[in-house]
Amino acid sequence: MTLDIRQLTAFLAIVQAGSLGRAAQALHITQPALSRSVRQLEEKVGVPLFERHSKGMVLTPYGEALLPHAKLLKEESALALDEIDALRGLSKGTVRVGAIASVASAALPRAIERLLLRWPGLQIQIMEGVDDVLADALIKNEIDLAIGISQEETDEISMVADSGWEDLSGIVASTRHPLWGREGLSFADLRHERWVLPPRGTKPREELHQLFAGAGMPPPQVVVETRSIVTIKALVLRANFLSSLPMPLYEAEREVNTIAPLPIPGAQLSRHFYVFRRRRGSLPRTAVQLLEELRHITSGGDLDEAA
Repeated sequence: MTLDIRQLTAFLAIVQAGSLGRAAQALHITQPALSRSVRQLEEKVGVPLFERHSKGMVLTPYGEALLPHAKLLKEESALALDEIDALRGLSKGTVRVGAIASVASAALPRAIERLLLRWPGLQIQIMEGVDDVLADALIKNEIDLAIGISQEETDEISMVADSGWEDLSGIVASTRHPLWGREGLSFADLRHERWVLPPRGTKPREELHQLFAGAGMPPPQVVVETRSIVTIKALVLRANFLSSLPMPLYEAEREVNTIAPLPIPGAQLSRHFYVFRRRRGSLPRTAVQLLEELRHITSGGDLDEAA
């Protein structure tokens, strides 16, 4: 049995819209034509895919089982056409990548620069977020590659081989902070300082807590929680907060001597980065090209030059 892409498209449109009328409008076809496509699909698979109600249409258990496969088949069909068009020179192609902030500010720009030198017609879509947000976007097919610190491999997500590298993260302060320049600093000197950090449960927060625990100290006093790097750096600069940041994220401030790491023994962390993809389906050729450039700059000196 072969499933028809047009019928699967009709099926997915109804799932997304929740009703036959809204789905028909989205596809720019008549309701009878859409209803006919879905009926033909149900006849082909031999089971009802929707429960019809006065307020809309809801998937049956059979429809729920078909849904992930329908999404994958539609995505693979579009990808195949894009690949053929790219080879014929008819399509410029799109790279969809997600990355945590430190990668988005250092390694990724260099990789994109090199990629566009080879493929100047490409379009780049970048999502910035923490690991859990990127994993969710990967599963939902909003991005094709996710670059983060730690993400458990699952039935849906796998790590790309030979795609890892590392950088350094440390405790930072404004160079106007009273602790700045003091000799013999230790974790004990940080107990009563105000901190701005990402929310509980995020990897940077957990790593900082581990640093303090390793020094025999309780976690720092977090006054502000935010995922915004802009807000973190503003509070460090203007309100004398302390924080923990990867070096690439405050490189510009470090060069003009406004934010710098505090010289505390054992306060630096080496962070390892990895690239993840969906297990199912093919990786777009554009994403493969970006991977090649990432491997190049992170295995040689290009990343050091950028940092």
